[in-house]
Amino acid sequence: MLRTCAAIGMLAFACFSVLWTSLAFLLSGSDYHWSDGEIGLLGLAGAAGAIAAQLAGRLADRGRTALTTVISALVLLGSWGLLALGEHHLALIAGIVLLDLAHQGVHITNQSLIYALRPEVRGRITSAYMTCYFAGGAIGSALAGVVHARAGWLGVCALGAGLAVALCLVWAVGTTRFREWRRRQTALRDLWAVASAALMATGLLALIALALRLAS
Repeated sequence: MLRTCAAIGMLAFACFSVLWTSLAFLLSGSDYHWSDGEIGLLGLAGAAGAIAAQLAGRLADRGRTALTTVISALVLLGSWGLLALGEHHLALIAGIVLLDLAHQGVHITNQSLIYALRPEVRGRITSAYMTCYFAGGAIGSALAGVVHARAGWLGVCALGAGLAVALCLVWAVGTTRFREWRRRQTALRDLWAVASAALMATGLLALIALALRLAS
């Protein structure tokens, strides 16, 4: 459960970082011509996340964590469609609000699930989860800059949508039925552990390579 939630949180925050890293490039470009102040004020749209946090928290307290995660994951995926349309008009705002709502819903639900596992080791659980969470944010930011430079805003949206699809797949594999089946399949469980470690190692190496490139 912790590994599943950590992977979901990593991908959700990667989506969030992909958006907010590349958004300034779009808004300062030829389609919008917004000033730095106007771009900064757009961050107020993120206040919608507080509403999602409250709603997700209430649903999690009622045991509706699976429903909340499914809805949030699908909204996260759908928000990239609106963001793609927003390249030339203000459907962009709706996409930003929906993505922030979905990201907060996933994050709060994840925390509800992992803190119920073993309350006596909550500190270690939090460290493991938040390490993966912020690694996802860093990877998302790094990828967003590269993709925007090569493929523009639509490339960024394709990247975000791809991360959201990966999130949905991780959730599907991590559901109770699949977890119980995976426990009986030792080889598959070992493969999952190796794949998880490889994903984190690849992301870390990508960040190191990017840092070296920027330094040069």
